[in-house]
Amino acid sequence: MKNKFLIVLFFVISVSLFFQFSTKSDNDFVTYSVNTSKSKLSFYWKNNDHEIFGSIDKLRNWLSKNNNQLIFATNGGMYKKDQSPQGLFIENGIEKTPIDTSNAKGNFYMKPNGVFYLTNSNKAFVCKTEDFHNDKSIKFATQSGPMLVIDGQIHNAFNKKSTNLNIRNGVGILPNNEVLFAMSKKEINFYEFADFFKSKGCKNALYLDGFVSRTYCPKENWEQIDGNFGVIIAVTKN
Repeated sequence: MKNKFLIVLFFVISVSLFFQFSTKSDNDFVTYSVNTSKSKLSFYWKNNDHEIFGSIDKLRNWLSKNNNQLIFATNGGMYKKDQSPQGLFIENGIEKTPIDTSNAKGNFYMKPNGVFYLTNSNKAFVCKTEDFHNDKSIKFATQSGPMLVIDGQIHNAFNKKSTNLNIRNGVGILPNNEVLFAMSKKEINFYEFADFFKSKGCKNALYLDGFVSRTYCPKENWEQIDGNFGVIIAVTKN
């Protein structure tokens, strides 16, 4: 009888651990993919009066006044106390803040970190910071960290059983070259988040931010319009 009890107990624990550490399903994430050759993807920080947008709601209202409809938006990387972008930020070909290759504590500095950028020909890329070169063909760029997926492999610093849980948002490039944005609906660790992008076929993916993350995605019935960010990444329609 005791042996049967131990077998049942072992089975229950095994099943529990399997579900705890198994790959998250699509239902655990808000996702949006965009073909950058067909849809307008832009990065925003300040309006024409040099006022920081901060929230998705303020950006949406500003776009509406300028005859643009907001289709999708998410915060686009980490920022400092004054809401200036942490690390590189390029807007409409102009470098607003320089690339940061220094070493320090925090997620941003977990090497390798990376850059998500869009060229003048509307091609999107995610690469390691050390591989990024601003050759004046860059329309938009934002730096963040850490990289989640690097050349098809999950960042080797991530622990599958890590208890460092948080809401997280990030960006990756799909096999068809579309951009995949994702935000977890529940708190997850870095490994689980990276594994989600890898499961979608992303060869490279970048972490954008944590618990402050917000996503506006009416297509998925998810409309968070608050926030107090630096950079905001958005898809719009005239």
